[in-house]
Amino acid sequence: MSMTTIGTTRIGILGAGRVGTGLARALAAAGHDVTLGHRRPPETSAADATGSARPIRHADQRTTAATTDVVVNATPGDSALARLSALDGELAGKILVDVSNATRHDPDGLPSDLCYPGSSLAERLQQALPATRVVKTLNTMLFTVMTDPAALATPPTVFLSGDDAHAKTVTEGLLADLGWRPEWIEDLGGIATARATEAAVLLVPHVLRRHGLKPFAVSLAR
Repeated sequence: MSMTTIGTTRIGILGAGRVGTGLARALAAAGHDVTLGHRRPPETSAADATGSARPIRHADQRTTAATTDVVVNATPGDSALARLSALDGELAGKILVDVSNATRHDPDGLPSDLCYPGSSLAERLQQALPATRVVKTLNTMLFTVMTDPAALATPPTVFLSGDDAHAKTVTEGLLADLGWRPEWIEDLGGIATARATEAAVLLVPHVLRRHGLKPFAVSLAR
């Protein structure tokens, strides 16, 4: 992966599951200053090696939000609104990149319904955090594609939704650092357009049942 296209940025990742960890490693390898935020404070402050000069730091989520400039929400979507609303002070004035989908789950643990029909998690986050610039992206693909889009046989699409043009420009730079080419990035417009991409998650259980965890993305064909 090439070095960053937007300069070194202090990035906080809220959520230390496979999505958050994957994004943290890829962004640190691209040259960014990354802190991975855990629900509970880690027992040690040891940093992870990433193959780059910048290791990943670990902290609790409040500290992560307070000490970084761009914050990525990779927490479970069904509880993200309450979790991030409690960090309104720490997130004020910052860019919040939301990659989660707020869904209810079936007995197999797969998405079965939207938590916010007629709206979206991204819209609810923007309403709850008026001093924060929310951008929705990376929520229409299997998690492995977020950091390795070129692995797909067909050129993928990543969608952007957000009300702030500068926040979307910064996010586009981070996407480039993850391997997303400019022609693969589709800016849909304001934050209300996130309800369309969030609804695409209802395709996921059907795709997974047929094909398993084979990488895929919801993409535009032209």
